[in-house]
Amino acid sequence: MSKLSKHYLSLTFLIMLIAWGICLLCSFSGTSLNDNKWLYVPYLLGGWSPTIASYLSLRHNHKVAGIREWLKNIFDLKHPVFSYGMVALMAVLFILPQCLISGYESGAPVFAIFVMVPMMLAMGGLEEAGWRYILQPELEKRYSFTVSTIIVSMIWWLWHLPLFYIQGVGQYGQNYLAFGINVFGLSFALAGIRKNTGSLWLCVLFHCIVNSLSGIYIIHDNIWGNITTAILLGLCSYAWVKAQNKIKGMGKL
Repeated sequence: MSKLSKHYLSLTFLIMLIAWGICLLCSFSGTSLNDNKWLYVPYLLGGWSPTIASYLSLRHNHKVAGIREWLKNIFDLKHPVFSYGMVALMAVLFILPQCLISGYESGAPVFAIFVMVPMMLAMGGLEEAGWRYILQPELEKRYSFTVSTIIVSMIWWLWHLPLFYIQGVGQYGQNYLAFGINVFGLSFALAGIRKNTGSLWLCVLFHCIVNSLSGIYIIHDNIWGNITTAILLGLCSYAWVKAQNKIKGMGKL
């Protein structure tokens, strides 16, 4: 693992452990986020740890000159319609199988997605400033696309673990294994988007859409829905990357 990756991961987990550690201690003592609104400060700080660590590690390692360049690299909006279409397709592959296999309850109305997607920039989307800006490309310098994506998915899954024990957050009490299967599929989808388009913005957008859809369709517990979704996302990502590699005459997956 490169120096940049190690620095990034160290900062990410340090910030997360301090911030979410405070929330965990309060949760174990019987105080949830609903009881004390001030706990949202460390809760949000922990959620922003991949984003904060991204800028700090890139700046420290002289990969960006300042915050303006960092933001410009993340919000690279100009891409072909086809690339945006692939993001939409993968979003459908994420939610539709789970709705059909697992069943769902209605959360927010469907049209709320236009409000929720921008909101999700601060609620998960900008994690991509780290996972897919730094970690995925850095790992691919040493490992294959497949191995790199598996490593990222395991780290990303582990990073979420404290949330399943913090009272008052969406993940509290949910099935951590089922969530991990979703993370595995989403990791391949996001790695495919990053590799094929070179875009961080499209990764951010996909993450925001997925988080929004999860608030609109409340999926029932059924691990087969998660497995089906992960397989479909993985196959779609592989097919897209393989097609691009064939066009460019690139190497193995």
